[in-house]
Amino acid sequence: MRILVANVNTTQSMTDSIAAQARAAAAPGTEIVGITPRFGADSCEGNFESYLAAIAVMDAVVNYPEPFDAVIQAGYGEHGREGLQELLDVPVVDITEAAASTAMFLGHKYSVVTTLDRAVPLIEDRLKLAGLEARCASVRASGMAVLELEEHPDRAVEAIVGQAEQAVLQDRAEVIVLGCGGMAGLDEQIRQRAGVPVVDGVAAAVTIAESLVRLGLSTSKVRTYATPRPKTVIGWPITAPQPTAERSAEAAR
Repeated sequence: MRILVANVNTTQSMTDSIAAQARAAAAPGTEIVGITPRFGADSCEGNFESYLAAIAVMDAVVNYPEPFDAVIQAGYGEHGREGLQELLDVPVVDITEAAASTAMFLGHKYSVVTTLDRAVPLIEDRLKLAGLEARCASVRASGMAVLELEEHPDRAVEAIVGQAEQAVLQDRAEVIVLGCGGMAGLDEQIRQRAGVPVVDGVAAAVTIAESLVRLGLSTSKVRTYATPRPKTVIGWPITAPQPTAERSAEAAR
């Protein structure tokens, strides 16, 4: 089984960290391939960067040259998961939804701890769109920018733990969700300090993607996520999608 893990920004070191976390969660026999968009922002912390990332991730995934069995979109918030679901015939798992849905198995309510405050409304909207907001106690900002998570990991842990503790005490959260792909690998440290289950979205997404592949399940194509209708598109940076089954057949020849 091969799973593509798509970083939503262009920082290669973050792709490497995300892929490492994904490999740690993957079952034996699962190959994790981290991919970095060829264009876009070095971090995604607002609407413009998020919409740009959606195009960049679709470009990177559609142009990946080898067959694959599932895709993980490793950005927390709105990064165009639905577009990938239309383009592909394999499962597409977004870490926002994977983390929140996993958290609901572990406690009555969960809180998300993310990066900057400007990201909070984007995450709240994404959870509402996914039907996951009813069990969300709060979305809290750590005050750390995305790139600062790598530059100052000790400060990042302290900032996240501080907000996690407040979420448990003030918001009555019973589970903490890490609200950024750049927080991959920090879950154990925060769990020890906060005293509640902590869900890393990348790890959760890997296990969900593996399960879907093993069950032989993928996105329904009968309506909402049907393959895009053939049209003339001018200036679009990605090539026309080729169904995964055709790519697999070509690779086998």
